[in-house]
Order: sequence, then C-alpha cells, then structure tokens
Amino acid sequence: MEFTVSQDFLGHEGQRAGFLLLAGFLVSWLFIRTSARMIRAQVSWWPGNVETSGGLHIHHLVWGIVLLMLCGFLGFALQPDDPWMEVLAVGFGVGMGLTLDEFALWLHLQDVYWADEGRQSVDAVVIALAFGGLVVLGLSPLDMTDREESTAVIAGLTAVHVAYCVVCILKGKVWIGLIGLFVPLLGFVAMFRLAKPGSPWARRFYGADSRRLARAKARYSRVEARRHRLMDAVAGAPSEPDHKTPQ
Repeated sequence: MEFTVSQDFLGHEGQRAGFLLLAGFLVSWLFIRTSARMIRAQVSWWPGNVETSGGLHIHHLVWGIVLLMLCGFLGFALQPDDPWMEVLAVGFGVGMGLTLDEFALWLHLQDVYWADEGRQSVDAVVIALAFGGLVVLGLSPLDMTDREESTAVIAGLTAVHVAYCVVCILKGKVWIGLIGLFVPLLGFVAMFRLAKPGSPWARRFYGADSRRLARAKARYSRVEARRHRLMDAVAGAPSEPDHKTPQ
C-alpha cells in the first residue's frame, strides 16, 4: 500500500480548486471567529451582529449555507472552466468557514457558541482542514496503483489498516483515527496508546478501579488542559454558565 504526495503540486485543476477552497475556508473562519471575539469584547468601532428590525439575530452560518448552496449548484450545473471554477471553489470554502464555525449550534440545535460545547466547532474546523489538506496534497489511503500483490493481499492490508484506525476512534482518538487513514504510521502507533476515559474502549476494557483507567485519567486531564488553553487562545474562552454574550 503506497501513500504518496503528488509530485506536480497544484498542477491538476481539481487539486488547484481544492487548495483555493481550503484557503477560502481558513481565511473566512479566522475572520468570522475574530469578528465574534470583537463583538464579544464590545469593541465600539466593530460593526456588530446582523439583526432584523424585529431584533432577530441572523447567525453567520445562514450566510454560509446560502453560499454553499449557490456555489455548489453553479459548480454542478455549469461546470465552468478556469478561472470561474476557482472562483466558485473560493466561494464554497468561504461558505464552509462561516458554517462550520457554528457547527456546535447545528449539532445541539441551540446557541452554544461561547459555551463549553462550542469547542466542538473548532474540532470540526480542524478535522475538515486536516482532511482537506491531506486530499489536496495527493495523499490517498487506498492507492493500490502499480502493485503486484493479489487482490486477497490488498484486501487484507486494507482491512488491517482500517481496523487499527477504528481502534483509535474507539479509544476516543477521533482526529488521529481519521488522519491515520491517510498516514498509516500515525494510526498504528496511536492504537497502542491509552484510551481516553469515557471512550467505548475504556468502558469495555478498563475496570473502574484499574491502573490503566487511573493512568488514562491522569494523562488526559493534562492533555485536555493543554488543548483547552490552545483553543481559548485561538477561538476564545467559554463563558460562565448562564452568562449570555453576543456573537
């Protein structure tokens, strides 16, 4: 099984469009997250929320969904050549950024932007960027071209590869498990690491008073503390419960 990066980077039209889509995605997400933090800090010169005359706050995911539908429809219906394909790719990426920044809202069906659950939006953005980046780089988890092995061998290797990535996900390492589909060594090493407390693997194989569960709790409390500090720096710290802030 080969995992290769395209030697002719951005030489293919689809790859180029994918790169521009990701660029639009990242820039729009950074902008809208910065905007939300400026509104939250009540910066006087920043425009603020979009509201109707009746006081209805229009979340930015609405604009993102509209942009996704518009660019997606035009891309499928017209299948334009350069440079319009690239323009639509950028527009689609901007729509993704606006929409995924409020992923937690459409997951929980309530405004949890500045709550602890709101961190799930950042998780979704990171996963999308990681997956998209790997695809644009030309990495393929199932690239079997120019191989001499039999179908049975290829099927076996693929099954083993998918299996240890599934183990990672069951251990609560969702990011690593998904990225491991493209980067085999990452998933293979992570398979042997401790499971996250509360994950399906820990509930099944770690006893309530076991040393492994105690070690997992100690380790992941440190990991989560570092992750929360990083997310707070990038996306803003959650509010105290029952404290509503603008977004």
